[in-house]
Amino acid sequence: MQLPYSSDLQTEYLSRLFDNKSECYKLFWFQALLGKITEGKDVITYEELVNEMIADSWYMVTEYHLNLGPKDNLEAAVKYLSQLSGIKSSEKKDKILDFLARCQDKEFLRLKKVLIDNVPYRLQAPFLPDIKGREWDCSKEELVQKINREQRLLYYFDKIQGLQTTVRINAEWKNYFIRNQEILRGWIQYNMITYLQKRNPSVPGISDKLYPPQMRNLDKVKKFWKMRLEICPVNDIYGNINITKDNISIDHFVPWSYVAHDEMWNLHPTTSNINSSKNNSLPAWDKYFPLLSQQEYESYQLIGKYDRLHDEFEKCAKAHLNSDDVRFRLYRDGQSLEEFQNELSSIIYPVYCSAKNCGFEEWVYQNGQNN
Repeated sequence: MQLPYSSDLQTEYLSRLFDNKSECYKLFWFQALLGKITEGKDVITYEELVNEMIADSWYMVTEYHLNLGPKDNLEAAVKYLSQLSGIKSSEKKDKILDFLARCQDKEFLRLKKVLIDNVPYRLQAPFLPDIKGREWDCSKEELVQKINREQRLLYYFDKIQGLQTTVRINAEWKNYFIRNQEILRGWIQYNMITYLQKRNPSVPGISDKLYPPQMRNLDKVKKFWKMRLEICPVNDIYGNINITKDNISIDHFVPWSYVAHDEMWNLHPTTSNINSSKNNSLPAWDKYFPLLSQQEYESYQLIGKYDRLHDEFEKCAKAHLNSDDVRFRLYRDGQSLEEFQNELSSIIYPVYCSAKNCGFEEWVYQNGQNN
């Protein structure tokens, strides 16, 4: 991806920032840096940037279960914070940052300090061709002296003081970043997706998993199931509770935070309370898949009998059934229950197993369970 040219700045060095990234730290550090600069800051502490890195990676690790890298310390910091704080995986960023600013847990502070060992200095390596090999392996004070002697860097260092060390942004680069911030964010996003896809090769929808979970529009699916309720009763597959127009909620059997889509074969009705309790868990396969397939098969039969339900299904399918192959396999005429179950299993089970391998936990509904 081509970055905007500047006759006054070495943009060719900027474009090489992410050439060598065995871990994700450079991506998150630069993203945090850009965010603070576009807020108008000239002087930024390491702690501010590290807190941004943790908050920006929070959803990827806790909500979407993405792997950030082998023995990745940023991932370790997020997981430790999750256990320590009890913060929801879908919590708003400002609340996560507020907790980070106040947290004085010794182990967590140690993990934060690990994140500043190298990346604040190594990020600018393309601008520092004269620092080679073992010349990087010196005290931080000596390294900072070497770096601060260079001209026209992105930023320079004030005195080294752990997490309270500050970086001062070069005014020319600040103007460039502010002027081209949208392009730079797209550049970071492109590199982030490429990096994460290599480390999560079986995970779909990486581009949808960089940011907090968004509300999804399942109105057509809900309308279909409400019409289905008018024809004959439907019970929830988890608690055997009667579903009504007032308590209906649409559940992703394999969580959306893994599949990152709203395909109809993975959607079914439940109650609002049970959906909230299930959250991002995987329903126990042996217990719930037979019930899911039975429920879906009954709807398949009714679609063929009732024109108005068939019309509603067609409206729904346009938005939520995007594979002609899947549509033919599941909804062709004349299938027995066993044939339908086998087809549905062949579509869902590989996705289910992949999600389980990524760390999504199995779940069984307990009577009266609620969040």
